[in-house]
Amino acid sequence: MTLGAPELPLQLAILTAAGVAAGFLNTLAGGGSMLTLPALMLLGLPADLANGTNRLSVVTQSSLGAYLFHREGRLATDAALSVAAPTIVGALGGALAASAAPPELLKPLLLGAMLTIATLMVARPGLVTPPEGAAPLRVRDRPFASTATLLLAGFYGGFVQAGVGLVLLLAIGGVLRHDLVRANALKLTCVFLFGLVALGVFVWAGQVVWLPAAVLAVATMIGARFGVRFAVKTRQDVLRWLVFAAVVAISIAALVRE
Repeated sequence: MTLGAPELPLQLAILTAAGVAAGFLNTLAGGGSMLTLPALMLLGLPADLANGTNRLSVVTQSSLGAYLFHREGRLATDAALSVAAPTIVGALGGALAASAAPPELLKPLLLGAMLTIATLMVARPGLVTPPEGAAPLRVRDRPFASTATLLLAGFYGGFVQAGVGLVLLLAIGGVLRHDLVRANALKLTCVFLFGLVALGVFVWAGQVVWLPAAVLAVATMIGARFGVRFAVKTRQDVLRWLVFAAVVAISIAALVRE
C-alpha cells in the first residue's frame, strides 16, 4: 500500500487509530511507536522514512503530555534539566547514526531492547519502578549510573525511538527512584527535548513525509491527553502492572513480526 487518493481515507483511519493508541501508551509507559512504525510501513514507507516521519508525533505528544503533567503538579521542574541534558547529547548521536544506517539495523535493535526491558520487569521490577514511598534522587547522587543510562536512552531514542520510554523509566524510575507518575512526566520532558534534536536531523536528511507525520501528530496528542488523565487518577500498583503488561505485549508483537 502506498499513499494515494483512492485509498487515502482508509490510510488516514489506520494512522489515526494507531496514533491515538500510541499517544495513550507512551504517556503511561512507552512503546507506542511499535504501533505507529508498522502503520507507516503498511502505507508503503521504508523503515528509514517511517522512522523519520514518526518523529513529529513524538515531539507533539511528549510536549503536550509534559505540559499536562506540569499543570497537574506532577512534573519535577527542578530535576528536568539535569535529567534531560544527557539524553539530548545521546539523541544527537543516535539520530545521526540512524540517518546513515541501513534500515535493516533498526529491527534487531528494537527487538533486543524490548526483550531486555521485559526481562528486567519480570526478574527485577525494582529496577524500573521504585517501592512505594521511596525518596527520589538527583543525578548527582548517582552520577555514573544515571548519566550512563540517560545517555543510552537518548542514543536509543535518537536512533529508533520505539520503546525509548521504557528505557527512560529504567533511568528515571529505577536509578533515580521517581514514582511512576513523576517518572513519566520527566520522561516526556526528555523525549520532547531530545525529540526536537532528532526531528531536526531527520528533516535535514530528507526522511520525513509530512502528510502522515501531521496526521500522527494530531492523533497522538489526543491519546496523550487521555493518558495523562488516566495516569494521575490511577494507583501506583495498577500503573506498575500496566507498564509490565505493555512491555510484554510489545515484546510479543516484536517476536511475531520477526
